[in-house]
Amino acid sequence: MSETNRIEYKRELTRDMTLEKEVIAFLNYHEGGIIYIGIDKTGRTYGVTDLDGDMLKIKDRIKNNIMPSCMGLFDVSSEIRENRNIIKIIIASGSEKPYFKKRFGMSERGCFIRIGTASEPMPQRMIDDLFSKRTRNSIGKIKSNHQDLLFEQLKIYYEAKGTPLNDQFAHNLELLTEDEKLNYVAYLMSDTNNTSVKLAKYSGTTRADLIENEEYGNCSLIKATKNILARLKIENKTKTQITYGERKTQRLWSAIALKEAVLNAFVHNDYTTELLPKFEIFTDRIEITSNGGLPGGLNREEFFQGYSVPRNKELMRIYKDLEMVEQLGSGVPRILTFYDKECFLFSDNFLRMTFPASESVIEEIQKKFGTISERIRKEFGKNISSAFDVISKNPDYTAEQIGKEINKTSRTVENYLQKLKQAGIIERKGPKLGGYWEVLK
Repeated sequence: MSETNRIEYKRELTRDMTLEKEVIAFLNYHEGGIIYIGIDKTGRTYGVTDLDGDMLKIKDRIKNNIMPSCMGLFDVSSEIRENRNIIKIIIASGSEKPYFKKRFGMSERGCFIRIGTASEPMPQRMIDDLFSKRTRNSIGKIKSNHQDLLFEQLKIYYEAKGTPLNDQFAHNLELLTEDEKLNYVAYLMSDTNNTSVKLAKYSGTTRADLIENEEYGNCSLIKATKNILARLKIENKTKTQITYGERKTQRLWSAIALKEAVLNAFVHNDYTTELLPKFEIFTDRIEITSNGGLPGGLNREEFFQGYSVPRNKELMRIYKDLEMVEQLGSGVPRILTFYDKECFLFSDNFLRMTFPASESVIEEIQKKFGTISERIRKEFGKNISSAFDVISKNPDYTAEQIGKEINKTSRTVENYLQKLKQAGIIERKGPKLGGYWEVLK
């Protein structure tokens, strides 16, 4: 493959190599791009001899030599081509153009743009025009109304990944404004805030059939994300088919696509509106709605092809640090391996992803629970059958919540549940608070 407007080859990494120039050109380009180290201009693979050392040098040079900060806008990874190690640098288009070499500032010597297969100096008129349009209302520039914030949850997540946060973490993670005040990113990542992520569940296919309206939030956005993922994992029921020598499992929704959609909604949501993503579960589909239309500079086809223009680079950086997202631009193409483009609905202010439920799984679940419910009704009576029907729709409900649905006390419901457990029909999984009921047979 030869070089293109989005692909640049470099035979090796040297001190004099124009790495920063190429990265800046792609940051300023509306589609971003990819730089390969270990391949020459003709496409011949040479590989790199010091893979780990060169990757560290690349990250350091990009981090320290380019302004504004582009943390969260690039990935550095390794690949094997023709049995040789090469380095792949993915660069997203930035929202704070123009980017420039710190050494030369916002000048023609410091700013570059991709033109064809070359990175050319940016004319001063373009520099001035881009600077006048630079996004100034990003959440990294908005001062938090609260400055007495705590970050114990965030520290625990970083500690679990083996990268504990030091005393400079607020600066390193770009949680500060230019005047050293905690910004809105810090507010979203803090232990306690007033954010609210809504999850609604309906007993039918319309919003008239609301049976549950939960709120996840008032905590670190990372924790809220993990809570939503855990809840949807419970809702994503399975159909199991056992054949000779293998066990086939099918879920209501693709677990991979669902995870990518949730992460996409959190990372790319427009938080300047103070609205958070919304998750809705119907009997025939899941709808995930985030605020903000397509990021500036992207059209629909570029969006579907995986071109990345992160709306919140600070959030992207943290989610990447915690290994919750992978390479830039990989989420949407991964979703499209399971669902069609028609599942995405764009408007000026919102992006909605709608994933239809697998009809065969729905039929299996209805058949399974209908059969078990009838058996329970015959063996244990109408009241216990009613309690089971509530569990089949709401596996995370406690005895108290089940009691409200069937107009019984929680102690009475606990007796019902004990009989079902003793009969080997249900089993409680997970902790008392936050666990769920699993139907065994």
